[in-house]
Amino acid sequence: MIPIAIPSISKLEIEYVTKAVESGWVSSIGEYIQEFESEYAKFCGTEYALVTSSGTTALHLALEAYGIGRGDEVILPDLTFIATANAITYTGAKPIFVDVDEDNFCISPDSVQRAINSNTKAIIPVHLYGHPANMNELNKIALDHGIRVIEDAAEAHGAKAFGKSVGSLGDCGIFSFYGNKIITTGEGGAITTSDPEFYSRAVELRDHAMCKDKRYWHNMIGFNYRMTNMQAALGVAQLKRINEILHKKREIFSTYSKNLGSVNGVRLNKCAPWAENIYWMICLSIDGYTYAKRDKLMRSLYKEGIDTRPFFYPVSSMSMYSKTYGTNISDKVSNEGINLPSYYDITSDQIEYICNTLKKILSADNE
Repeated sequence: MIPIAIPSISKLEIEYVTKAVESGWVSSIGEYIQEFESEYAKFCGTEYALVTSSGTTALHLALEAYGIGRGDEVILPDLTFIATANAITYTGAKPIFVDVDEDNFCISPDSVQRAINSNTKAIIPVHLYGHPANMNELNKIALDHGIRVIEDAAEAHGAKAFGKSVGSLGDCGIFSFYGNKIITTGEGGAITTSDPEFYSRAVELRDHAMCKDKRYWHNMIGFNYRMTNMQAALGVAQLKRINEILHKKREIFSTYSKNLGSVNGVRLNKCAPWAENIYWMICLSIDGYTYAKRDKLMRSLYKEGIDTRPFFYPVSSMSMYSKTYGTNISDKVSNEGINLPSYYDITSDQIEYICNTLKKILSADNE
């Protein structure tokens, strides 16, 4: 079976994690935490990075640090992993789902503009599958209305928009280091920002809101959203290899493109002229597909030893949420798309096998 994703773990990661364990600093204090935060901030071009226990907790922490809560509304794309909506709901605020641009699968600035009202407190653009959202347009909208922009860059480490790194383009950014991401700490996340006041508040809330000058005294409700030193050790080693990993991701996309680029009705990830896509997942879209056709294709590929994943379902289609605006493009994109294997160690021969198998299945279906 060719899996959809496998983390790339070298001897360097094993060495650093072993050192963390041997040091005895295995919880939320240790030298690797400070190093990971410092180096990740540099990588993103921000003043600060604050590591957390997951991408979801990073997003929840950011919303809480901005004081977003009951009665507030937060705009997000309907096409995203459910964690984006859940984190908003944790605060008591209401997620407002809007549509995406079909070319890059990211939140549509025009849809955002139409959804803003007096209750809107923030926009969360999701840099989906490694392609950044149009941050220039979104920042203009946010500035005009006095609202926050929180980048959900969970899937886009190293991507750029208009020459700047994601995570540095809004008021803050959040990242995930889950096992299938560009770099991993197993579980883990981070907030990036250049705002010292916001950073200080997020630091305080991350550790049960414990007073700095009075141990075990708390003036408000905080959270246990810390990363461990062992996880950070893994992260430091991964970060040293990130440019190598990003280069390989682009090579993988190029190989898929050469093999599938001429197949009628099939589209791979696009990239806007102002963007640098890091191709976290290879996205295959097939014109006119329905959920049923998509799932049949995935079952056929699985029988041939190829694992795949469907595109995310529109979050508003799930029972705990509901549509707030028409999101027809999100529905269409979700229907038509699957993710293909794209992990660091996948070989050209494996990609060629995947592409040839896919073409055979599609050809048989069209007969």
